[in-house]
Amino acid sequence: MKKRLKHTHPGRLITFEGPEGAGKSTQLKLLAGYLEEKGFEVIATREPGGTPLAERLRAVIKAFEGEEKLHNTTELLLIEAARSQHVREVIRPALAAGKIVLCDRYFDSTTAYQGGARGFDAEAIDALNDLAIAECAPDLTLLFDLTPEAGFARTRTRTETQGEHDRFEEEKLEFHRQVRESYLTIAAREPERVRVVAADRPAQEIQTEVRKLVDELIR
Repeated sequence: MKKRLKHTHPGRLITFEGPEGAGKSTQLKLLAGYLEEKGFEVIATREPGGTPLAERLRAVIKAFEGEEKLHNTTELLLIEAARSQHVREVIRPALAAGKIVLCDRYFDSTTAYQGGARGFDAEAIDALNDLAIAECAPDLTLLFDLTPEAGFARTRTRTETQGEHDRFEEEKLEFHRQVRESYLTIAAREPERVRVVAADRPAQEIQTEVRKLVDELIR
């Protein structure tokens, strides 16, 4: 895991990270509405995904089913391919146009999931991330921290009510403990960029803290 220089574009890139069930997607939507009310041009996007091609890759990554196994190396390379397309088609042009980009997951997810939990070499992941992001590092990363046990309870409810199938949510508890540990290690290494937000609170209380952190960035 290495520190990256911030991009030089006039826009702002804010990434939302966290384990399964942490509520980051909800917080992103709330923040997008808040910023739009203040007159900012906002692009809300996600990874894997964000473009037609990247969304097709997401479908394979998140819900692959078939006789053959989706190998961990294949998973990693598909994620980076989707990211490369996303950055070049959506994120970099939006930043160049002075917009605020809110991204649900970015390269820290790869470091935490494929590095921390899957066990890939950190230097190899750093090299792939660098190639994919094209010098578009975030201005701010919000890490929504939640225990794996609490996250499991939330995702179980979501699966039962929405019928969603997600390979990552189906991993064992130890996998998600390693994901969380890796995220917290990233935050400890880069406290200026990565701000830890306790996710075991009511959504509006969390959003109040999120808005305060973002206001400090854009004022």
